[in-house]
Formats: sequence, C-alpha cells, structure tokens
Amino acid sequence: MNELRTICEDGDAAHPSVLILDQTRLPAQTAFVRLTNLEQAAHAIRVMQVRGAPLIGATAAYGVALALSEGIALEQAIDVLAATRPTAVNLRWALERMRRVLEKSAVATRHDRAWQEARAIAREDAEANAAIGRHGLPRLQAVGRRPVQAMTHCNAGWLATVAHGTAIAPIYAAHDAGVAVHVWVSETRPRNQGLLTAWELAHAGIPHTLIADNAAGLLIMQGKVDLVIVGADRIAANGDTANKVGTYLKALAARAHDIPFYVAAPVSTIDFACPNGGAIPIEERDGAEFGDKVSRGDTPVANPAFDVTPAQLITGIITEQGVFPAAGLAAIKR
Repeated sequence: MNELRTICEDGDAAHPSVLILDQTRLPAQTAFVRLTNLEQAAHAIRVMQVRGAPLIGATAAYGVALALSEGIALEQAIDVLAATRPTAVNLRWALERMRRVLEKSAVATRHDRAWQEARAIAREDAEANAAIGRHGLPRLQAVGRRPVQAMTHCNAGWLATVAHGTAIAPIYAAHDAGVAVHVWVSETRPRNQGLLTAWELAHAGIPHTLIADNAAGLLIMQGKVDLVIVGADRIAANGDTANKVGTYLKALAARAHDIPFYVAAPVSTIDFACPNGGAIPIEERDGAEFGDKVSRGDTPVANPAFDVTPAQLITGIITEQGVFPAAGLAAIKR
C-alpha cells in the first residue's frame, strides 16, 4: 500500500537506533529522524513527530529498548515515557507490557529482550490493523450507492500506526477490492491533521475532498455522507470513546440524520480499567498551536486535544477481532 514506514529499526547491535517519519513536517516535506536515546523517543511523542495511539505505543516500546541500550533503569524509562501524553491509552498499554516482560527477564538479558518485545508490538499492530480493514470492509460494501461517501476526522491512516491505519484501513480495503469510495476529510484544527489523511489518500489514488471541520454537519444534513469512520485514542470499558476534538460533533450529526458512526481501533486501545468516558484524562495542549496572533494576544486560549463520544452514539467498534456494539466490549478476548 505505502512504500514509507512510520517507524523501523536502524543502526546495529553496537549502536542501535530507530528511524521515524517526522510527521510535523508533513505534508510539505518527507523527512526522517533518527532516535538513539530515551529523551529523543520521549520528545518525538511529546511534540507529535509520531502521533496516533498505536504508533505512540510502538514508539514508547522502542523508547524503552533505547533506554536500556544506554544503561537507564527500566522504571526510569517507563516514568519518562509515560509522562509524554496522557490520553492515548496505547502508550500506557505498551509500557506496561514492556514492564511485565522485562521484569521476568534476567538483568543480563533485558537489553535483547526489550528489542524483541518492541519488534513484537510493532508487528502485532500492523497485523491488527490489517484485520480491522478486513472486518470494516463489509460495512462499506453494504452501502447502496457508488462511490461510497465516507467521512473521517483527524488522521487514522497508516501514518497513525505501524501500518495500514485504523479508521482508514477499511477504506484502503474497499479501494483494493474495487469498491469506489470518496472520503470527506475534515481539516482537524488547530494542527490540521486532516491534511495528513488527504496526503495519504492522494498517494493511494483514493478520491477525497478536504473540508473545514464545521462543514461536516451540513454535508451530513444534505445527505452527502453514507457513514462516518473515526479512530480512537482511548475506549472506556462501557464503549465511550476519546478521539481528536471535533469527533463528538460528527457523532451528534450522524445520529440526528440516521447514518452509521463507526470507531475503528485495535483491542489495545480499549482501557478495560477505565469505567466510562468521564474517567478519561483529556490532554490540554499549548495555546501556541492556535498560531502566534492568538497565543500572544490578551485572549485566553483553551486547547483540549480530545473529546469523548458516548457509547450510545456509536454504531459499532471495528477491531481486529470483529465489529462489536459499543456496549458489548465485554465479549472481546483480552
């Protein structure tokens, strides 16, 4: 599908490193950054050189491996990485997985075991996302008109994962299966991450149209949208879902006009220890992301990075295990 990779190992045993696609430079420039230590990995997550819950998790796992390569203690590495971004649960999930595995390993073998486990996390993410595409494909095939008119929000394509994407995976699968699809891509202010989705779709040859975030409701009301598919940064045990801010408004519009609203995410994004959306921490980012004219003025700025869509507004959650009702996540194998 794509010739680029968001993350891959580089270097050698004596000088291990990880290469990431620097997403802060996209779509204007395709550039890579080499990570050689813990602080560089934490910085990449914090400033969104890597972004998207699954990719954040994979990067954090590699960050632990890099930390052990430079002689930093496991707990210190986990503490540093855990503090980078609070909402995306894959970050914590990957770090806890690394902790469980490495605590069972002899200290002398931890370095090699850390790299093995990071590789496994990356490989499994790619496999899970491919399965999400397969399970989501029938939802697009069932739409009666062609091209299928899909809407998404933010970027949940392969740029947000190790491969394939989450919300965009069914769209890629439909395109590969010969199902004509057109995608409405909301720009996703203030970081304009919809531009990354547009960049992806253009490279894949999938028709799409970039829209202002607030145009979504009008297009849905006009009958120009058949279904909405978005990703997730954390899904609570009851199905409430945190995703990039602006998602909730699309869910409300979809419900008002009786069109399906799907969330696509790997099982690792479901936080079974989180009872509901009210318990999901919402990251508040710097007002500077609004631009200098706003952030340097006298007007206070609020910049929540995510909102929460209640389970009752979600038609289904597409995972690598299949499609589940938002209120039926207890049936998922952990």
